[in-house]
Amino acid sequence: MSHSQSGRSHSPKLRTLQTVVLVLIAITLVSGGLYYWKTQRQAGAGGWSGGGPMDVVATTVQAKDAPVTLEALGEVRAVNQVRLSAEVAGRVSDIAFEPGENVKAGTLLVQLDDATEQADLDAATADARFARDQLQRAEGLFSKDAISKELLQQRHAERDRAVANVKQIEARIRQKQIRAPFDGKLGLRHIDLGEQINAGDNVVSLTDLKTLNIRFDVPQRELARVKVGQQIHLQSDVSGPETLVATIGVIEPQVNQNTRNVTLQATLDNQDGKLQPGMYVSVGVQLPEEPDALVLPATAVVTSSSGDTAVVVRDLSEDNIGQGETVPVVVGRRFGDHVVIEKGLKPGDVVLTEGQLRVRPGADLKVQTLSQTNLAERGGAS
Repeated sequence: MSHSQSGRSHSPKLRTLQTVVLVLIAITLVSGGLYYWKTQRQAGAGGWSGGGPMDVVATTVQAKDAPVTLEALGEVRAVNQVRLSAEVAGRVSDIAFEPGENVKAGTLLVQLDDATEQADLDAATADARFARDQLQRAEGLFSKDAISKELLQQRHAERDRAVANVKQIEARIRQKQIRAPFDGKLGLRHIDLGEQINAGDNVVSLTDLKTLNIRFDVPQRELARVKVGQQIHLQSDVSGPETLVATIGVIEPQVNQNTRNVTLQATLDNQDGKLQPGMYVSVGVQLPEEPDALVLPATAVVTSSSGDTAVVVRDLSEDNIGQGETVPVVVGRRFGDHVVIEKGLKPGDVVLTEGQLRVRPGADLKVQTLSQTNLAERGGAS
């Protein structure tokens, strides 16, 4: 009795296990069939084994003059920039500017209380007027031999001292004024009306944004190829895709002992105010072209952990069918969408520009060869 009950209890579990196994086998067979069908379809369409040669896109390696652009990181600096401060201590009696305002040279920005100096000026002006009158009277008397020459000279000295005193007080009054030393744009103000400030306290910054300097470094080996007056091209996040043009004005006459770089300074006309001091920009210096360079689209080179490679089509027949061979290459400069090949290829080689990873060694390839001109029309740099 117990044996019969045990058999019945195991029977449903056994049937469930058999069902699961059958389902897994069915899934495996269906997946394998789909994979085989997909592989055969790709082989027939793309030139895999049994389906004919694979269609590929390639270009012919040519020796040509290649542009050489020296790239660097540049710092934007102001030609004229200053933090304005008071020459003497005093109480702020007037603030005559708004933050961010554009001002002309000589514009009065801040006035410190000068009531005492103005009173001193009034007294000194009166003394100077009296001294001039005394001198004029003495000159009349001297012409009549009514006074001595010594007395006339004394009147001259009194007049000169009085005039000098007026000028001295006027200079003290000017020290109570803060004026713009050049045309420019003001920053944030750091004082308040009625505030007592000391000599040297920061009041406001003034920057001339119309003309800016761009400083950047180049390796000493490139020094002979850059000249004063040469144009450079700038790009920044602010200007977007637009390229700005500056002119090299100064080349530092010494090499940095630590970096072996030379600092150059270019001048930029910034009338539209797109750049501001403190920004960083990408600098491009156009150098003489490199003759007979092997130039390829960057897509022709495959980069991996083992290095750079390219797929060359060997034994190309009249109907543009050949065999693919992966060869190591040494990439030199990069410019735009192109690279210069230093080693591994020669003029006339037919190199794949697309689909290299789908090519097996020795596979038959049917090539559509594109000239360098065609590549340029497709968006590559010339």
